[in-house]
Amino acid sequence: MNNLLIWPLLIPLCTAAALIFFKNNIFVQRWLSAVSLSATIGSALILLLQVRKEGIQTLYMGGWSPPYGIVFVADMTAALLVLAATIASAFCLLYSFGTVGEQRERYYYYPLFQFLLVGVNGSFLTGDIFNLFVCFEVMLIASYALIVLGGTKRQLRETLKYMMINILSSTLFVAAVAYLYGTVGTLNMADLSLRVAEIGQSGIINVIAILFLIVFSLKAGLFLFFWLPGSYSVPPAAVSALFGALLTKVGLYALLRMFTLIFHHDPGITHQWLGWMSAATMLLGAIGAIAYTDVYRILNYNVILSVGFIGFGMSVSNGEALNGVVIYLLHDMIAKALLFMLGGLLITAAGTSRLDEMGGLIRRRPAIGWMFFITALSVAGIPPLSGFTGKLLIVQGGLKDHAFWLTGISLLTSLVVLYSLVRMFMAAFWGEEKRPAEAPAAGSPRTAYVSTALLLIVMIAMGLGSEWVYRFATDASDTLLHPNTYIHSVLKE
Repeated sequence: MNNLLIWPLLIPLCTAAALIFFKNNIFVQRWLSAVSLSATIGSALILLLQVRKEGIQTLYMGGWSPPYGIVFVADMTAALLVLAATIASAFCLLYSFGTVGEQRERYYYYPLFQFLLVGVNGSFLTGDIFNLFVCFEVMLIASYALIVLGGTKRQLRETLKYMMINILSSTLFVAAVAYLYGTVGTLNMADLSLRVAEIGQSGIINVIAILFLIVFSLKAGLFLFFWLPGSYSVPPAAVSALFGALLTKVGLYALLRMFTLIFHHDPGITHQWLGWMSAATMLLGAIGAIAYTDVYRILNYNVILSVGFIGFGMSVSNGEALNGVVIYLLHDMIAKALLFMLGGLLITAAGTSRLDEMGGLIRRRPAIGWMFFITALSVAGIPPLSGFTGKLLIVQGGLKDHAFWLTGISLLTSLVVLYSLVRMFMAAFWGEEKRPAEAPAAGSPRTAYVSTALLLIVMIAMGLGSEWVYRFATDASDTLLHPNTYIHSVLKE
């Protein structure tokens, strides 16, 4: 049954390879992609239930025992994130039908979509740092192509910026891996935890830890996020939704795994850095969210705000905070995908992305308006919606750890999130419509509305069923708090 662990990678990988041969048959590409995502959701759900019932699952590729071979590991954290990522991807895929355009669909949009999911799920499930680098690169190469697909001048400019920052972070990643291997002689995450404990996390080990902190912060958009607002604004709404839901979360997961499993022995330096970076990210993200009138810019800065908030939870790293981090990561994957999908519907209905040129859309598009309003309340953490539980637990963790200034910043920026999204709602849907003649008559395809409504139901169900989600998240945070459980499951010691 451990072979089930590889299916969330294997299904999209095989699908991506098969789709290449149906380049000009859009109908086949759409349906094969939809069937593949459905199967991936099923395999991820079965994996989650297996982890809940039997504990951490491991798969040794080629039969080579760690630390000598590649190992895939599914603990509760990884299994939950794989399931949430796959669900968000499935609705982004359904939203893509009829919204990304036939030209993109004929130029390998669906294979690239599947390859990106391979990299995301592989990053969550790998138990080896070098394999984490490989999965990151698979994800990033697919994302480069998805951003530039369409070939406009603005896309090319933002793709170059996006590639430059990720090439830099990948170079630093390889250097950090090389230094770490040269120091401790292994790259298996469980074995690394034991070796670092034996050597002691001081001197060169702390330098390497900070280097990894910089690498994954770049990839997550934590503090050094100048590339994110422009890069996430240029692709179609379906791609922006996919990026907003998944890409920064992979970087955050890498930070979570590294600093709860490997570099947790001396949190005084690394976690202090993480706290300062998170505070700066929340504050700068809040400024951006209220400074702009462009829909995508506002949504992108809300992504940055959530990255800073999750970073705050990781810097505290006690039981309540880690529990909140897991729940908030799950919520944020769903909510950010939904927010960008609604942003795409809003722009299509208004015929512009500028708030000062919108107004009165509640008369023509009431469904979009009220779905956006509910999503805004959830993102801001209003109970009983899905964003509330994670935020509450992270704030409780901050207060318990006496991180009062960080907790204060997180509460202040949560109010900014609510203000920025309610301001968008009021500007776009209330008042008089300023350019009704220029609004597209046809509107968005039905699949875009269906996918958005279904994802909204998922998000509401997560909020109403928060007690059920909490039980799974508690299992996940227990493993993060007690890394010996992970180590023994992988090394069988």
